[in-house]
Amino acid sequence: MTDPYSVLGVSPSATQAEITHAYRRQLRDYHPDRRSDQANSGADERLRQILAAYALLRDPRRRADYDRAHPVRKDTPTVRIPVTRTRSRDREEPPLRAGPVRWQR
Repeated sequence: MTDPYSVLGVSPSATQAEITHAYRRQLRDYHPDRRSDQANSGADERLRQILAAYALLRDPRRRADYDRAHPVRKDTPTVRIPVTRTRSRDREEPPLRAGPVRWQR
């Protein structure tokens, strides 16, 4: 079996609510009633992986057993977020101002 965390798209430190949310989102996308059979040839196998991953991660005891057997690797790369710092000449303006979010793909 592949890594259940990567199948659901969550981190190993995810809460139970985050796991359930990711499971329901994936299930909605790969459910047989929501897709055409010609469009997704590997969707049945993906659905089986999603169901197996959630069955493992929803039970706290089985999840703890899996986490002990498969420790998290620490050599994963970190994502650097560029931050631009500017000083305001106006003392009334707060020292920190957040602008619009730009999603990068």
